[in-house]
Amino acid sequence: MKAIADFLFESKMLKEIPRTGYHFLGAGRESVAEHCFSATFIAYVMCRLEPAADPLRLVFMCLVHDIAEARTGDLNYVQKRYVKADEKKAINDATRSLPFGEDIRSLTEEFRRQESLEAKLAHDADQLSFILDLKSIADRGAKTPEKWLPYVVDRLKTDLGRKLAQSITERDWDAWWIENYTEEP
Repeated sequence: MKAIADFLFESKMLKEIPRTGYHFLGAGRESVAEHCFSATFIAYVMCRLEPAADPLRLVFMCLVHDIAEARTGDLNYVQKRYVKADEKKAINDATRSLPFGEDIRSLTEEFRRQESLEAKLAHDADQLSFILDLKSIADRGAKTPEKWLPYVVDRLKTDLGRKLAQSITERDWDAWWIENYTEEP
């Protein structure tokens, strides 16, 4: 149980690690844990819309896809050109003593390979999380996210991901609130 407690403390570190891409945007902020929650929730929605996907595999994959960042930190696209994080070693070291470690290693490797339907959907959930943030930040007046949105949308791999991105980019971030809760009941 000691190894499991240590792993839980380690995974909790994701709450403290900031996502570094926001520094380049000049607006917004998010921890790796907040991002993982968002991607996992999006994956849940996606598996309800894509019956061919294995729901548990997809949701679990999103939950653990950035677990290595508890050891490596979050590297954005600029940093990845100059710094090579050994994520596989980080995951192997973090999960070596866990009775379910192979599950995490398998899911993160599948995510990295991007060959299965679940991996492609998990990738899109990861990107859709960022698209939601960019759209929300842009709707509140920041200009830089509008420049980045097309590049992130272009990264999407599935038709479902593209449909969701289109819906997200066509809506105001607060439309759900304004359309339903602007008057008292």
